[in-house]
Amino acid sequence: MKAAVIYWSGTGNTETMAGKVAEGLRAAGAETKVFAVSDISADEAADYDVLALGCPSMGVEELEESEFSPFYESLEPKLSGKPVALFGSYGWGDGEWMRTWQENVQNAGAKLVAEGVTANEAPDDEAQAACVELGKKLAE
Repeated sequence: MKAAVIYWSGTGNTETMAGKVAEGLRAAGAETKVFAVSDISADEAADYDVLALGCPSMGVEELEESEFSPFYESLEPKLSGKPVALFGSYGWGDGEWMRTWQENVQNAGAKLVAEGVTANEAPDDEAQAACVELGKKLAE
C-alpha cells in the first residue's frame, strides 16, 4: 500500500501531526511519503492508494487559502472511493472547519476512515497518539 501524508503548516503544529500520522502508517506496514502541500500536485496525490490530509483552521474556520485550498479543490474530484484521513490544528473556534471538510470529503465519494483529529494549538501527547492511531486506521 502506498500512502501519502500531505499537509500545510504555518507554525509547525500540523507538521508535527503529519509526522505522527506517517509514524502510524509505517507501523502498520504502509509505504509512506510525507509532503508539504507545495511539493505535490493533485494528480500526483491521486496516484496514492490512501491519503492523509492535514491543514489547520484559518480565518473564519476554513482551510488555508493560498496553497492548501487550491490543492484540495483540484484533488476533490479524484477522491471517489479513496480512503482518506484528515487532521489539523486550530487556535480558536470549535472545529467547524474540520466538520465542513469531512462533509466535503464524504460528498466527493471518499471513504473517510475516522473522525478527523484536531489539536488546539500545539498537539499534546493525546493528540499525537490520536494521529498515530489515525495513521494505523488508514492503513487497515
